[in-house]
Amino acid sequence: MPKTGKDDHAKKSELPSTLQRSGRKAQDTFAKTYDSALEEYGDEERAARTAYSALKHTHEKVGDHWEAKEEYGPSDEHAAGGRDSGARTAGGVDANASKHHLYEVAKRLGVEGRSYMTKKELVEAIRKANDAATRRARGD
Repeated sequence: MPKTGKDDHAKKSELPSTLQRSGRKAQDTFAKTYDSALEEYGDEERAARTAYSALKHTHEKVGDHWEAKEEYGPSDEHAAGGRDSGARTAGGVDANASKHHLYEVAKRLGVEGRSYMTKKELVEAIRKANDAATRRARGD
């Protein structure tokens, strides 16, 4: 099912819940990429993976929604490597951001012990905090 409407913007009701709580740019990026990939590949699962990959180049997951990144580029090794990458995804966390940026995101999310964490530990802690925030927002 197409994710964009006649006005060329995302149909909010067709988007994953984290995108429904995100800004229009994130919604449109996902929806337009999804529709294009669906037309190209004819496979909804592959279209969704492609759309998330495009989204992760421009946005990062913070809590239960997506926010624009300061710099364009892949969010982690998995996004950089493409669909056949064996690298583990960071779940929307911008693992390529500076440690300072990750610390500030962790602070906003209330991650405890962040002052003593390595960059890798901050990425994992943010991923877990994001997952918890999404579950709370969905009422799980």
